[in-house]
Amino acid sequence: MTDVRVMLLILAKDLRQRVRDRSLFMLALVVPFGLAAIFSLVFHGLDERHPARIALADQDRGPVAASFSRQALRPLERGGAITLVTAADPGQARALVERGEVDAAYVLPAGLSQAVLSARPASIQVIGDVDAQVGSYVARSVAGAFAAQVRYVQVALAAKGSGDPQSALATPDPLTVRDAPAGRRQLTAAESLSAGMAVFFLFFTVQFGFSGILDERRDGTLVRLLAAPVPRYTIVFGKLLSGFVLGVASMAVLLTASALLLGAHWGDPVGVGLLIVSGVLAATGVMATVATAATSAEQAGNIEAVVAVLLGVLGGVFLPTPQLSDVMAGLSLVTPHRWFLQGLADLSGGGGPGVVAVPVLVLTGIGVVTIGLALLRVGRWTRA
Repeated sequence: MTDVRVMLLILAKDLRQRVRDRSLFMLALVVPFGLAAIFSLVFHGLDERHPARIALADQDRGPVAASFSRQALRPLERGGAITLVTAADPGQARALVERGEVDAAYVLPAGLSQAVLSARPASIQVIGDVDAQVGSYVARSVAGAFAAQVRYVQVALAAKGSGDPQSALATPDPLTVRDAPAGRRQLTAAESLSAGMAVFFLFFTVQFGFSGILDERRDGTLVRLLAAPVPRYTIVFGKLLSGFVLGVASMAVLLTASALLLGAHWGDPVGVGLLIVSGVLAATGVMATVATAATSAEQAGNIEAVVAVLLGVLGGVFLPTPQLSDVMAGLSLVTPHRWFLQGLADLSGGGGPGVVAVPVLVLTGIGVVTIGLALLRVGRWTRA
């Protein structure tokens, strides 16, 4: 009987045994997907952009007021950043803010254009809702930017010593800001938590494979396995392979279910597949190395649980990495969770499997090194 056939027989036996274990389905599928569904409902719409609602009461109706509406407000409205509401007078504008129908309101007083064109002090009144701080901040920022533009025109005319102030309002800015798409897209809050729950419980799922060695030693069946004319490494690889298969299956089901039922977007399926395989390999290796420090299945389960939670916290499963301190963010780079989540974020921004080359290589490296460390102690694993 070849070593490969023995390995496959051990794999098939372990899989048949594990699929009868309800705790496997709870840890691998039910609990992570249930938590992901709950988080998806809680954070639904959190990442959506909501335009600021702003009212405009134009009492001036002069060229400066027209320039403010045309150059500062209308482009933002077309871009979906704000929703503009016309108010008949300052009283109506204030009433709209007080009733919460708009986030903020502009009042352009009569004589605004004449004052600006005559280089006299002038002001645009911004009425903000204290309960809509973001919208109020947007309104103040837009008004401040327009005031800076007016000041630039006045300074330019003063330096030149001549010119028509009205035509100068149409003068293009010497410096403009242009939006450029980011090379990496951040996962939404719901997607991040869905993926985080999947990779977090992955570390509990893979332990069902190699922990079988400790179970067999406890039940006395390991002696019969060792008596067979096959290398001990074949037995170990068979156990590791069963955990690996369970991990790949659970991750594939969870990410697919999240995409179909929770609306998650993971990007290129080939890239996702590479991330799953390399991520499960890393999880298998890490938990196998941890298990070699245990002398019983119960002790192994306790140590593995502590390590799984610690790595989950460091890896950004419960708290996004940008919100961690510099030290914690640096430590997260040694966790498979961080690289798996980063790979999904890269994929969700578009592109093929090549965009996850670094995360896949890092995860594979973690898996190879940790599995190697576990195999160095194979004698401890298979001591009957």
